[in-house]
Amino acid sequence: MSEALITIENLRKYFPVKNVWGTDVALVKALDGVDLKIDSGKTFGIVGESGCGKTTLMRTLLRLVEPTSGSVLLSDEITNNNFSSNKLEELTSEELRNFRKQIGVVFQDPMGALNPRMLIKDIVSEPLTIHGKTEGIREKVIWLLNNVGLGEEHLYRYPHEFSGGQRQRIVIARALALDPKILVLDEPTSALDVSVQAQILNLLNDLQKKYDLTYVFISHDLSVIEYMCDRLAVMYLGRVVEEADTEDLFSNPQHPYTRALLSATPSFEKQKEKIMILGDVPSPITYLDESKSKLATEITEQERLEIKAIEGKGIEYIVRSSLNESLSLKEVAPSHYARVK
Repeated sequence: MSEALITIENLRKYFPVKNVWGTDVALVKALDGVDLKIDSGKTFGIVGESGCGKTTLMRTLLRLVEPTSGSVLLSDEITNNNFSSNKLEELTSEELRNFRKQIGVVFQDPMGALNPRMLIKDIVSEPLTIHGKTEGIREKVIWLLNNVGLGEEHLYRYPHEFSGGQRQRIVIARALALDPKILVLDEPTSALDVSVQAQILNLLNDLQKKYDLTYVFISHDLSVIEYMCDRLAVMYLGRVVEEADTEDLFSNPQHPYTRALLSATPSFEKQKEKIMILGDVPSPITYLDESKSKLATEITEQERLEIKAIEGKGIEYIVRSSLNESLSLKEVAPSHYARVK
């Protein structure tokens, strides 16, 4: 088994909600006790609906936001025994700068990630310039562009002159500029059409094999996750509800939310089980005054009507309030964890 490059332990990130007088009245639990291990040379997927905490986890992993509690532990392969601590939250500003050299980031919207006033040669070379690696910079930029299927003829163009897929290739080239060990990919293909998605995913696979990269792949598209990832974590309301090797999770999902996500994926199977999640999404807000809290613990009248409408039609239903139970993550099979009774 490969070594864990990064280990996340009981990570929490709470954002305060203030009233008009600036007093904290509630907390938004964006991350609520996340435990993960990201193995070297593998692709680790994080999936879940919008608002479940995927991007906050990425930002905390890069220490763009400070965690409320918990730790992100770095392996010796990342620290090279040159850091004062192996805990990300304890690194000095200089150590944090050196840590970030080892992580490249590819964002969802390539046009939003590129400065429209900069030439491609300046966009791709920017990380090298910032970190003082200016020797042979032109040759390095051409080499990076060649790696992603572009060439020297693209150096003096602007982002608007490229297609969406080409712009994402430029973003990937920039992410690789400092020879990182890890690439964090936040919905890297969601803004692209299907044929271009396939080209970018195949490019990422080729780059991983060529440079032994570790990927953290964040997406809500389960078909993309199944194609790309070795291991997968499913998030719901800031918590990991299930984690397993991708093949195991797709063939034998344990948590009801995971089963509902898989059933919503388009498929050619005529007899595919249909699962509906009923009710409103529970609020991640926790009021500091407990009397104001509205906990989703009972089936509402609206949920009862929805259940009555689909009963007897061969459709399984899950009430959202039942997904919010405080269950611990336990091993249900070898290397397969889920929050189930």
